[in-house]
Amino acid sequence: MGTASSLIGASEVIEDTDGGGGEACEIPVEVKPKARLLRSSFRRGPRVIGASFKSTASVDLEYTAEYERLKKEYEIFRVSKNNEIASMQKKETKLDKENKRLRAELQALQKTYQKILREKESALEAKYQAMERAATFEHDRDKVKRQFKIFRETKEKEIQDLLRAKRELEAKLQRLQAQGIQVFDPADSDSDDNHTDVTATGTQCDYWSGGVLGSEPSLGSMMQLQQTFRGPEFAQSSIDVEGPFANVNRDDWDAAVASLLQVTPFLPPTLWSNTMRCYLMNTADTQPEVDLIFQEYLPKLQMTCESLGHFFLVVQFPVECSSQYLAERRREIEKSSLCLFLLGSTLPRCMEEDCEESFLKSGETRPLIIYHRLEESSDTSDLALHMIDRVSDANHSQKAKIVEHDGSAEEGAKKVFSQIERIIKQELLGWESTDLENKDSGIEDDSTNWEEEDFGDAIWDMHDEQEQLEAFQAAVRSTCELGFEKYYDRLNDLVTAPAPIPPLLVSGGPGSGKSLLLSKWIEHQQKCSPNTLILYHFVGKPLSTSSEPALIIKRLTVKLLQHSWSMSALALDPNKILEEFPRWLEKLSAHHQGSIIIIIDSIDQIEQAERHMKWLIDPLPVNVRVIVSVNVETCPQAWRLWPTLHLDPLNPKDVKTLINVECCNADVKLTREQEKKLEKHCRSATTCNALYVTLLGKMITSVKGLGDIDDILQQCFQCQDTVSLYRLVLQSVHRSLPTDEDRQLMREILCLVHVSHNGVSEGELFGICPALSWSVLAPLLYNLQCTCVIAYSCGLLKFQHLQAWEAVRLQYMENEEKDTITLYREKLVQYFSQQMSQGRVTWRGADELPWLFQQLGDKQKLHNCLLNLFVSQNLYKRGHFAELLYYWQYVGMDKSSMAAAYFASLKQYEKNCEGEDMITRLADLYETLGRFLKDLGLLSQAVAPLQRSLEIRESALDPDHPSVAQSLHQLAGVYVQWKKFGNAEQLYKQALEISENAHGSVHPRVAQELDALAMLYQKQNKYEQVEPLRKRSMKIRQKVSRQKGNMHGFAVLRRRVLQLEELTLGTESADTARILNELGVLYYLQNNIETAETFFKRSLEMRERTLGCDHPDCAQSLNNLAALYNEKKEHEKAEELYERALDIRCVALAPDHPSVAYTIKHLAVLYKKKGKLEKAVPLCQLAVEIRQKSFGPKHPSVATALVNLAVLYCQLKKHTEALPLYERALKIYEDSLGRCHPRVGETLKNLAVLNYEEANFEKAAELYKRAMDIKEAEASVVGGKALSRHSSTGDTFSLRNALGPNPYLELGYR
Repeated sequence: MGTASSLIGASEVIEDTDGGGGEACEIPVEVKPKARLLRSSFRRGPRVIGASFKSTASVDLEYTAEYERLKKEYEIFRVSKNNEIASMQKKETKLDKENKRLRAELQALQKTYQKILREKESALEAKYQAMERAATFEHDRDKVKRQFKIFRETKEKEIQDLLRAKRELEAKLQRLQAQGIQVFDPADSDSDDNHTDVTATGTQCDYWSGGVLGSEPSLGSMMQLQQTFRGPEFAQSSIDVEGPFANVNRDDWDAAVASLLQVTPFLPPTLWSNTMRCYLMNTADTQPEVDLIFQEYLPKLQMTCESLGHFFLVVQFPVECSSQYLAERRREIEKSSLCLFLLGSTLPRCMEEDCEESFLKSGETRPLIIYHRLEESSDTSDLALHMIDRVSDANHSQKAKIVEHDGSAEEGAKKVFSQIERIIKQELLGWESTDLENKDSGIEDDSTNWEEEDFGDAIWDMHDEQEQLEAFQAAVRSTCELGFEKYYDRLNDLVTAPAPIPPLLVSGGPGSGKSLLLSKWIEHQQKCSPNTLILYHFVGKPLSTSSEPALIIKRLTVKLLQHSWSMSALALDPNKILEEFPRWLEKLSAHHQGSIIIIIDSIDQIEQAERHMKWLIDPLPVNVRVIVSVNVETCPQAWRLWPTLHLDPLNPKDVKTLINVECCNADVKLTREQEKKLEKHCRSATTCNALYVTLLGKMITSVKGLGDIDDILQQCFQCQDTVSLYRLVLQSVHRSLPTDEDRQLMREILCLVHVSHNGVSEGELFGICPALSWSVLAPLLYNLQCTCVIAYSCGLLKFQHLQAWEAVRLQYMENEEKDTITLYREKLVQYFSQQMSQGRVTWRGADELPWLFQQLGDKQKLHNCLLNLFVSQNLYKRGHFAELLYYWQYVGMDKSSMAAAYFASLKQYEKNCEGEDMITRLADLYETLGRFLKDLGLLSQAVAPLQRSLEIRESALDPDHPSVAQSLHQLAGVYVQWKKFGNAEQLYKQALEISENAHGSVHPRVAQELDALAMLYQKQNKYEQVEPLRKRSMKIRQKVSRQKGNMHGFAVLRRRVLQLEELTLGTESADTARILNELGVLYYLQNNIETAETFFKRSLEMRERTLGCDHPDCAQSLNNLAALYNEKKEHEKAEELYERALDIRCVALAPDHPSVAYTIKHLAVLYKKKGKLEKAVPLCQLAVEIRQKSFGPKHPSVATALVNLAVLYCQLKKHTEALPLYERALKIYEDSLGRCHPRVGETLKNLAVLNYEEANFEKAAELYKRAMDIKEAEASVVGGKALSRHSSTGDTFSLRNALGPNPYLELGYR
């Protein structure tokens, strides 16, 4: 039989017998393996007895049926689950969509909610503002109603009085006619008795106030024809340049002081340097006195000068080998401030030469002290006695002091010290003898520093200001113009171009002469346009103080404030300073009617200049022009679109000129062949710039040790840029030194200057390098200075150019095995740390030590240094606020942590305080900390130190001491800023009471407290209490200013007089006559009228002898004498001199020359004062014509002249002629200065008077309302202080507030 599989085919059907007629199904293919399994079992397994084929097939079918059933169930289950999964996925997709829709709706609702919330807040704010505006409007309306009611009632009363008087006069006239008496018609009279008197000369024209309007003469409230800015003229050259001092009034002290530097760039460095150099020479028998002076008294003199921001140096050469240093001795004598000779019985030849050089030949230009030691055992040589006699005979101005002493060396040294101290304080610094007595007795004159409290003593660093002055003067003294005339026209076009105009970019390569060009142009502008305000800043090397953006902007802001009207509270936070500067510039330029030019040289040296100087991109005010200079390579991309003035490379002619100038000065003659070589070499971009050519000329004429000129040129031609040429200079100077020790000292000096923050002084070099002597230092510094490597700036040694700084780095610091920069910085750290350990915290230590620690990366030492309270106080009081904050940020401390650290350090210092001096200094430290925290915005933390300062002063001094008032004032300032006005008012009133009791009712401190109270009331809208306080304060300031002027200005002018007197001892010349004229001006400013008259007469006589009677300088002296006689009320003499001056100027000068206009104006004022109005009218008309030609028909100066002419017409009752003049002036003022300028208000006030007198009452009321609105807006600008108003030509300057101090001048000039 076959297998089971062979019985059933693949397509056959098997019937299910169990199902009773069942269902036929097809056997699936998957069953075949089971069939194969059965077949194999049949084949291999043993045969079972009794088993049949039928039974085996039935079993197989049962399994198949079960399998099919399970498979069906599985398929059903799988399909159902797949359907469920698909359904769930659909639901999930649907829910996701719904979720997204709901989320979008939620976000939209949230945005809508926020928008509605903001709208609600805006609506509330708008509601409150509307309510405030409504209240203000109601207040203004009521005020105008009251004032107009008073106006109407007063005028109605006047009209009734006039009508009554008219009726009485008519009745009287009828009675007289009835009696047959002849009556003359007043209209036919030639007398001028009917004219209205003008306001007294020099008084301020204030606005109308309620209750006074009707009783005031119609012209009494008008602008004065007489300019308040009057007085002697102060020219700075032999040509007739009026300068900023033209027409100075005694009320204008600070205006004169602020402009003083612009007219004195010609003084020798010894007069403005802040280094007191004492040249000392002694004999062997006076060596004990010299040793005592160095040991005991030299530190005292240094401390005295350091406390005033000066250095004190003693220059001494050895007597035994002094003949070797003859040239160095003469140079040091020339630079010295005073000379000291100590001699005994003999007189060395070198001392005789030095005495001859320092005093007898130079015409008493510097103080001299001769200490003569008398001994019984030996007689003085005839030479010594002869020299003393010669000095005594030549001592006409008492500059020489001869001290004869026969006692001990200690007493002799003490006498010498007393003389030196007196000369330094009284003659060099200009202190009065009363100041010296007060200092010696421990009495401090509070009047000398009241401005510091008035405006805050953190203004700016006077040394930084002097550095800027010296940088400008160094460039001005350069004799080479380098063909700059072609660039002047472009710069002048910028000034006259219509606004708005972007900054002008002066570009060029390194050393191309950008700084020199700008300095020469500034000097040119100061001479040609003395009324243009020029603010300049020269940026030094990167990371120096002069490149700090916050200090630059703050300096410019303060100078703007000083030249504009008054000092005001400035933010000290660097971010706020940079943010607020555009607003300050806009406000202050609006009240300065002349042009303002801001010049920043090397602005690309400022770190992140584009970010910090964003205000340059904004539109500038209409009368502001900005000029910046940059290197071509480092100019920010955004600035390259500005108008650019590119400095071209020097042409062969300029190169030859520069080289020839240097050669002529050194008496060196170049051959034609050498000139050709130089011309051929200086053709590339790096060898034809101004600095490279200048340095090349210095190499040819000044450097020794390189052979003849051909050898020098050969070596120079190998240097293809300025830095490599500087390296050659250093190598040549290095070789010229005689010993290895001298060469090492040169290296140390240059490296110390290189690694310092702002330079190193000569005294510091002696402290760091003990082996250094003047016989080595003097010739070395002279050689480095002659070769443009080193320069003096603010008493410090600095590199003249960045290329010199780079050359020193490459020459001495790049290829060293160990870190040379760190080594020399550690030397500086050691020196300044030793000074501080001795209690000497000077401005130099505060400048250098924190910066050095920061550069070394020593955060712990920097932290400890900052916790030295006197270091932080020094930085803060000098305005280095941003630098101080940067140091604290560098050590990782925020403002709150810094405040806590300071307070803890002060508490620790307080535990060790003993004695009244330390307690007083402790109170000062607490006050400084409080002010510092207030400036940081930490008001809650500022209260505690200020209260502690108040407690200390009340307990240590007296509850009524002026220092207590100062503490109360500072504490009240915090409460004002904190909006706690009640507490502030109480403190201000206490301070006012203490100040009045301590100083009297007329004192600047009292005015300070009155201003503070007025400001407080203004913040609370208590305007009725503001005006009386302001008026009282103004009267005090004006009275104090008339008595002695601003204290800072008085001291500066007094020192300036001493300087000029030293320059008038020569022969007669035009320059000497000019100096005599300046002396007359300065004595006039000091209220010394008689002495001023003497100098004016001397100047006039000398000018007539040297220049001729018809020279314009003679007209200037005549003008000054006339102003003086006008001041003395000698009007007849003044009129004659003014007429003579006008005749000379009309002939010698152009008809539209400013000097002609000045004299015309002064003469018109005098005619008006004497009642000669008809003679004054043509002069005023001529003044209008001149100003139109000089400035154009739409210049504010023209408007001023129009107003002056209109005043005269009104005084002559010619109202129809006056009205169009006023309207034209008003239009000019509104177009050029804005509709809210104070000048617009004054003109509106005058128009209101005119309209009222013409019976146009409605128009008068409208104009009066506008004038009052402008006045109130003016009072609220910048701290609520009234602004001064002066014309663009400086001819109606009115000092409404005592101007702020000029602190840099105190050390900028001696």
